[in-house]
Amino acid sequence: MPVADKARTRAWLRLIHTPGLGPRRIARLIAQFGSAETAVAAAPRGWAHAGLEPGRSGEPPAADAQGVEQDLRWLEAPAHHLVCLGEDDYPPLLAPLDGAPAALFVAGDPALLWHAQVAVVGSRNPTAGGRDNAADFAGELARAGLVVTSGLAAGIDAAAHAAALDAGGATIAVMGTGPDQVYPAANRRLAARIAAEGALVSEYPTGTGVRREHFPQRNRIVVGLSLGTLVVEAALQSGALISARLAAEAGREVFALPGSIHNPLARGCHRLLREGATLVESAQEILTAVAGPARELGQKLRQRLDSAGPDPAKPPASILDPAYQRLMEALGHDPVPMERLVERTGLTVDALSSMLLVLELEGRVAAIHGRYARSGS
Repeated sequence: MPVADKARTRAWLRLIHTPGLGPRRIARLIAQFGSAETAVAAAPRGWAHAGLEPGRSGEPPAADAQGVEQDLRWLEAPAHHLVCLGEDDYPPLLAPLDGAPAALFVAGDPALLWHAQVAVVGSRNPTAGGRDNAADFAGELARAGLVVTSGLAAGIDAAAHAAALDAGGATIAVMGTGPDQVYPAANRRLAARIAAEGALVSEYPTGTGVRREHFPQRNRIVVGLSLGTLVVEAALQSGALISARLAAEAGREVFALPGSIHNPLARGCHRLLREGATLVESAQEILTAVAGPARELGQKLRQRLDSAGPDPAKPPASILDPAYQRLMEALGHDPVPMERLVERTGLTVDALSSMLLVLELEGRVAAIHGRYARSGS
């Protein structure tokens, strides 16, 4: 790690490990002083502006030096990152939320935090049908180019993560523990696969074990990263309903699957539907609902990548897929309707809709009043 990066990282970790400094206070310090290094240097007097009063000695509470060093050692490993509020890599959908995490520990690909995501959540003890539904929806969403985000819990979460990876897509697991502490232990193999093919994310420092209050806090990150949240199965008192409420409060889409009136795990979903959640029976309905916001996020990502310069070593995955090549050959510079693309490619409407969304996010296709053409940009 370069010296400048290490100084910046150490300053952030000192803030994170200082007792009494939560996400809101750290955000105020960064807003006032412009950087973590400057904020740390401004102690003790400057810290009073963040609501942290000096103690009797006139000094602010000392950071946990051992915790800082432990985190630094973790960050020295390959594919381990610290993504900090106010910096370029911080996810744009999460940043505006009240109480957004000051920093995120990431094992895997931090670039996925910028990609269009849909959260899939539900019961830790689902029915067989609920587990299958979670896997089916997650697989379809992943094949359409969206990142599937969940909380690494047993049940629906694990099924969604695994299905997204099996579909050749990406998934983000937001942890309620430190990034080096997998819970439940039964998901360790899954967590290792997610770190290799997606991203494990936590706001908690290394060594943080299981604490009940951390899991509702984790839920705000799951839904804050996502354009919408799908609740597959949930009891009337469940963490999934907390996630749905947080998503609605953040102005994000909430989707729910209906179920049998005799299934207690359907009652939470039915409550959400009565309260205004969108009833969905296919992943395509979710894709249609989030297509607009996904395009906007894709444009922001392209602008960011353009400002950083292209990376020719990483061409879009669709360039290598024969089905996408067939679709691009069927597209011209004059907009054509969906039915014409079905005729030209022999692909189904569902398949074309998913592929066109991916191409829009890559900036290769433009959607114009329900018609599609090659992008002129």
